[in-house]
Amino acid sequence: MRTFLVAATGLPTILLTAALVVVVCFWLLVAVGAAAIDSFDRDVDLRAQRMGGVPVAVAFSLLTAVAWALSVGATIALTSVAPPGPVTVLLRLAVPVGALLVAWPTTRWIVRRLHRLSPDEPGPRQHAA
Repeated sequence: MRTFLVAATGLPTILLTAALVVVVCFWLLVAVGAAAIDSFDRDVDLRAQRMGGVPVAVAFSLLTAVAWALSVGATIALTSVAPPGPVTVLLRLAVPVGALLVAWPTTRWIVRRLHRLSPDEPGPRQHAA
């Protein structure tokens, strides 16, 4: 547990941890009714990034959660495998960037699957005769 906490609160993963805290606080506000899920939909259009079809808050929450999980996991793996030294420090600095690069296509894949569950326009209905 100590290794996990050190990885989640150590530099530079702390940046993604702070973003995850903001995401959790936003969803708590949504849960109590103080914010709406589509609060950011008027400001950002994600169709160009192929993440359209779900609210912006959902897409960025998924991106943040996936990047954070990858970053913490890679930091723990790096800490347990690599010996301490300057090369390990440089690798730890690159971990969040790599996590974001992997999280972006992963999030796009998840968003496409979520969009299929609830498309914008319902399909044709069969009318009873």
